[in-house]
Amino acid sequence: MVIGIDIGSTTTKVAAVDSGKEIIKVKTRAVDAITSATGAFGKLLVENHLNLSNIERINITGAGASRIPGNLFGISTSRIDEMTAIGTGGRYLAKKDRIIISNIGTGTAIIQVDGSSITHLGGTGVGGGTITGLARQMLNTSDFDTIMNYASKGNAHNIDLQIGDIAESNIGFLNREYTASNFGKMPDTASREDIAAGILNLTYQVIGMVSVFAAKSKNNDTVVVTGNGSNNPIGQRILVSISKMYNIYFEFPADAEYATAIGAAKS
Repeated sequence: MVIGIDIGSTTTKVAAVDSGKEIIKVKTRAVDAITSATGAFGKLLVENHLNLSNIERINITGAGASRIPGNLFGISTSRIDEMTAIGTGGRYLAKKDRIIISNIGTGTAIIQVDGSSITHLGGTGVGGGTITGLARQMLNTSDFDTIMNYASKGNAHNIDLQIGDIAESNIGFLNREYTASNFGKMPDTASREDIAAGILNLTYQVIGMVSVFAAKSKNNDTVVVTGNGSNNPIGQRILVSISKMYNIYFEFPADAEYATAIGAAKS
């Protein structure tokens, strides 16, 4: 059995890969990389009744991987390039060999997979960290569940300037209901629910458009969304609306938030 550990800035995920068996997955939160990685690894062993003797090797990746020297628990431990892990995991989950991957974490990385080739195309600093950071200042909370609860009850159209607010008809292929300026209509009386919806709209529209440009530049019509932000229901709806505009299809595979850990294990 091979263990892949993705040590992120806020969350650590572990995937255990054994040929012929279902992938086992767990995740934890901790302040520092060592506590997070060892805690997640221990949780995997205890919850699934595994022994250290079952583990062939450990592959670690992510922002905190460089902070862990040597081997973990005496088991051979390798460091895997994070972009390689994202590409490998995304390709495995999508079951496709030619895709663009948009990996949404604290920020967002854009990866091209073309057969065995994995290329980091770039990305954006907009991601989950943007949501919590803006909410901390604008809503006085950084609790993600609270932000999502607000956003589910809000309407971004009360915050964002739409094309219909400044034009009598569609502009080119853009419908009058599409966004002309995020937060461009922000009233002094805006509700916290509408502000939260506006923050989600801003974040996922930026991610969606960066992903669209990447896909079109590589003559690809599929973007596979992975990372912590992949299973956000409001974000998914925003990306699907962008998909309809540009004929670029966003896919949200099962276990997408574990893609990097799975990719590390399979590298």
